[in-house]
Amino acid sequence: MSKEKAMIETTHAARWYGQIGAVNDISLEIGPGITGLLGPNGAGKSTLMKLMVGQLRPSKGEVKVLGERAFGNRPLMRRIGYCPEHEGTYEDLTGLELVTALNRLHGIAPAEAKKRAEDMLVKLDLADAMHRRLGEYSKGMRQRAKLAQAMAHDPEVIFLDEPLTGCDPMARVRVLEVVKALGDKGCCVVVSSHVLYEIEAMTSEIVLIHKGQVLAEGDIYAVRDLIDKHPHKVRIECDKPRELARALVDAEHVLSFTFAPGGLTIDTREPDRCYPAIPQAARAAGVTITSLTSPDNNLQAVFRYLTEDREKPGAAGARTTAAAATPTGAQA
Repeated sequence: MSKEKAMIETTHAARWYGQIGAVNDISLEIGPGITGLLGPNGAGKSTLMKLMVGQLRPSKGEVKVLGERAFGNRPLMRRIGYCPEHEGTYEDLTGLELVTALNRLHGIAPAEAKKRAEDMLVKLDLADAMHRRLGEYSKGMRQRAKLAQAMAHDPEVIFLDEPLTGCDPMARVRVLEVVKALGDKGCCVVVSSHVLYEIEAMTSEIVLIHKGQVLAEGDIYAVRDLIDKHPHKVRIECDKPRELARALVDAEHVLSFTFAPGGLTIDTREPDRCYPAIPQAARAAGVTITSLTSPDNNLQAVFRYLTEDREKPGAAGARTTAAAATPTGAQA
């Protein structure tokens, strides 16, 4: 990506807390659209996001947003939206009062601030709750109110830290729709998560963070291809696990079965073939499936695969191989 198109630039950015490095020598260029910031808990995602938002001063390096230094830049804050991971809302305010007040802090006139707040709360399915106090909201409703305040002032760059936390399935669908629409209209949206499928539902552009460093960046499907080269476990809860196993035993993409109360686990090296084959076999065998999940289809599994050699002493060469195998620099 050329610097002319980059809306966020970090150059050798680092942030230390005493002797602990939360973010270490990260250089990135992020342009319009949605970019997923992925990594297991404790990887440094939230610290990196706070550097980009301007809440933290880099211990080293530089962070720019929209061509300006992020830290301590108050005028820049009006062009940025931020939904933090942790809550800090005023429970005595209604959802409408909260979003309106924060719109006013961005310099929007009172009537327009209220109208924008109403429009965004409606868009996030909080029309019936906007006049209720935040203290009466469920966790998912609070999350959507936080998202509303991050978007209502029409920022050019939006940072969403674990935005789907606490949302029920219907609310997740709505949030995903709103976020994707922002990316489609040219906003720069950075979304952090440790759940692979949440980001996969929004974008294919990702940055993988591991121990405060960028492990890989680029297209998510190239990373998924790497994961698919090692065995996946697929957990199936059903009423007749042994009948389902008999229906799948001759499938060449199935390596083994492990039975447990209420279901079974399948090992496969070809998850893309295995997933559709399971419901087909279940229908043919008269088996009712109540749940189908994969403990390997998440970011912890991605990082376990990409970093397994890094943890071994003297594995510098393995580090280079792992990084080279991922789509690092694919955005360039």
